[in-house]
Amino acid sequence: MITKFGHLYAGYVDLNDIGLDGTPVNDRWLTDEHLASVFDKAASIARAMDENGYDVFWLAEHHFQREGYECIPNILMLALHLAHLTRRIKFGCGFNITPMWHPLRLAEDFATVDILTGGRVLFGIGRGYHTREVETFGAPMRDADANRALFEEQVEIIFKAFDSPAFSHHGEYYDIPPRVPYRGYELEDVTLVPRPLNRPVECWQPIVSGSPRGLELMAKHGIKGVIGGGAAQGGASDKLVHEWRDTLARAGRETELGGDLAISFSTHIADTEEKAIAEATPFFEEHLKMFAPLGFARNVTDEQIDALADPARSRQADLPTLRDAVQAGSWLCGPPELVAERLAEVQERYPGLELVNVGPVVSTPESVVVEQLGWFAEGVMPAFKEPG
Repeated sequence: MITKFGHLYAGYVDLNDIGLDGTPVNDRWLTDEHLASVFDKAASIARAMDENGYDVFWLAEHHFQREGYECIPNILMLALHLAHLTRRIKFGCGFNITPMWHPLRLAEDFATVDILTGGRVLFGIGRGYHTREVETFGAPMRDADANRALFEEQVEIIFKAFDSPAFSHHGEYYDIPPRVPYRGYELEDVTLVPRPLNRPVECWQPIVSGSPRGLELMAKHGIKGVIGGGAAQGGASDKLVHEWRDTLARAGRETELGGDLAISFSTHIADTEEKAIAEATPFFEEHLKMFAPLGFARNVTDEQIDALADPARSRQADLPTLRDAVQAGSWLCGPPELVAERLAEVQERYPGLELVNVGPVVSTPESVVVEQLGWFAEGVMPAFKEPG
């Protein structure tokens, strides 16, 4: 049963000239001052969510994005700051890209913020998808097998560090600790200092391809999954929900459909569905321009992706529309009662689902994000959770 609501903020600043007719993604190069406005925008959204009874504000780690779409390089530092500005909301790492970290530095930093916020930060990990980010930090991204192998070893190390008073690890990528003399003895193990206050650590990871190997790793470590793109009945996400339930069952954990999952929907509320679609279409189009070339748009051809970079051709490229996304169930648009009705249908299909993520997408102005989150809280959330 749905009882919790979150919102993912990827770290986009307010942008001008958006949509298919607007500035091409690769032509954007914002000033330092404009890029730094991401922190004030995050604070504004965090306060609005806290005041409106949301449960989790997810933040995304990204690097080098002078275009202004994803501008938060350290979500643990930002989460600690935002916790000081709010009273109760939790902050989700959505996600720390572990191949860009040493696993023990990531474990230490999370443990520190867990203690300093009294457990108000949720740990989250991912493999990454930007070659510019991951490869620049010296980790593999183009070689998917190497990226996965590195990630799997890092996850093993992180959970050893969280769960064990002392540990060692000797694998393909890491030798922890090195066998060196230390203060009169030979080093054989190390201890994470500090260890998280709240153990076992609640950890989340995106489920994208849903490969058996990836799902089994998550089940092994007790990691919960986040599915994007909604959950239209019979669609790709629907299949992932069933595969996830079956994977947990094979690992010895019986759950109802939707258990240990969060499902994400893009939403826009207006007096009518038609008005909501009209208002949100520029945001949908800018989101498509940003993410389709990175492989995050289904059924889009290489020719269509190429056209997205050229405003003169994009309108003739027969690209997906927001109306298509509403039909597919990944977007919920319309008055509050219609959005609540659609979520109630999801709840009926997935009785184990507790957390859904909702709200605007990349390129939405701060004022619209705050307004939309408030409207959703007032008009939709009371159908699913008690106030307070």
